[in-house]
Amino acid sequence: MKLVFATANRHKLEEVRAMLPVNLHIISLFDIGFTDDIPETESTLEGNALLKVRYIYERYGIPCFADDSGLEVEALNGAPGVYSARYAGVEGSSEVRAKANITKLLHELSGKTNRNARFRTVIAYIDAHNNPHLFEGVVNGNIIGESTGNEGFGYDPIFMPDGYDITFAQMPLSKKNLISHRARAFRKFAEAISKP
Repeated sequence: MKLVFATANRHKLEEVRAMLPVNLHIISLFDIGFTDDIPETESTLEGNALLKVRYIYERYGIPCFADDSGLEVEALNGAPGVYSARYAGVEGSSEVRAKANITKLLHELSGKTNRNARFRTVIAYIDAHNNPHLFEGVVNGNIIGESTGNEGFGYDPIFMPDGYDITFAQMPLSKKNLISHRARAFRKFAEAISKP
């Protein structure tokens, strides 16, 4: 089965390809010749994920999935949430933006004792009959005081999942892929689309 993953993030593409069954042929936006940005204008993770798959399906007619993920910090009333990727408002590479986002988040949490947070992923999938489906994955944890580790991307260097004493950025991808919010959502997704 061939599916388009509506992402331009190569880290995310690698992570997801490693999570899904090998009989699913995952192609990227680049593989179908799509190089534009899909505007993420919705105010929820669900809304943005659906917006992305509808945008691609309407133009290419290929079954497509997309995810939107956010870091939700309790002491910040759920922020950055849907704005996680552009929290600091900085332009540039994903690495530049991630560093600025982490700096802003740690500044916002300065002096706060409640460091509880959760990563949440919502996957939207449009099947060959143009029917939308949603899948969610959540992992709880806390925000540590400084960036630690070189693996992963985004907020991984400051997020320590519950039950672990290392951050996502200190874990090998194979371990992160067992417990992450994205992994949990993609397990549900893979199970659903593997059914005859």
